[in-house]
Amino acid sequence: MKFKREPREELELNLTPLIDVVFLLLIFFMVSTTFQKESEISLQLPRATDTETQSPQERIEVIINAAGRYYINDQELVKSDVASLQNALYKVSGGQRDIPLTVRADAQAPHQAVVTAMDAAGQLGMLRMSIATSRSTE
Repeated sequence: MKFKREPREELELNLTPLIDVVFLLLIFFMVSTTFQKESEISLQLPRATDTETQSPQERIEVIINAAGRYYINDQELVKSDVASLQNALYKVSGGQRDIPLTVRADAQAPHQAVVTAMDAAGQLGMLRMSIATSRSTE
């Protein structure tokens, strides 16, 4: 007995729909993902009020002028880099981290200069940092 065999059709697996579905899932997850960036420096921002606050006797004030030059307690720094700023802050604070630090910047000062001052204080571990504001005179 001879059985007649019909030629079998070769099966093909079409991957195009699978690739499309995977690509759509990838796009969905990329769009729906939220990225959270946490800052390393926590700031206590001051509120502008009409009453004057009593400042403690011992405090450090970092002043940044419009040219981006740094002054610590009214004494100008020779260099305006992070290392010089950290050394000066460490000398003025005596290594104490709980001395209040106020950053007072000119309105035309570069933003990078303010960030550099806050970063230098943050790297030293200064715990009490604030940014000075001026009262609105409208």
